[in-house]
Amino acid sequence: MKSTFALLNRMQADGVIGSYAIGGAVGATFYLEPVATLDVDVFVLLSAPAESALLSLGPIYDYLLPLGYRSEGAYIHIGDWPVQFLPPAGPLEEEAINRARETEVEGIPLRVMTAEHLAAIALSVGRAKDFSRILQFIESGVLDSASLDDILTRHHLLPKWEQFGRRFLNPDPP
Repeated sequence: MKSTFALLNRMQADGVIGSYAIGGAVGATFYLEPVATLDVDVFVLLSAPAESALLSLGPIYDYLLPLGYRSEGAYIHIGDWPVQFLPPAGPLEEEAINRARETEVEGIPLRVMTAEHLAAIALSVGRAKDFSRILQFIESGVLDSASLDDILTRHHLLPKWEQFGRRFLNPDPP
């Protein structure tokens, strides 16, 4: 993964992408025990071309394909990893990118979403594996409850959090 992280920094320095943050299962491994995953989710801020209001991943492909990286569906293979570049779907993901924490892997600097943002995004997506990840975050004790509450409140996720709590944390007796 070292080569993937180095390439992300190069892409940012070259202006291909704006700020970025590692999310998904790989992002979670910075806080939790590693889990099997097939890809790296890289959330990126992109600029819309002046002539269009639409964001495009085209500049990423235009940059990487001539360097010998190959695309397959929604992924670009960098080293041994399929990488999915994801523009933020809304304010929560955009905030997660902007507030990502800086860390290093084998001397390579990179940005990783906070545990609280990863949990909030997982809650908003709401798949079974997302709920499982939230439970892992809770059980590991890595979440700052005040920060998580603030994020959930600002992004109108408190009803989903309460529903999650009723279902998984304080289920009604049978």
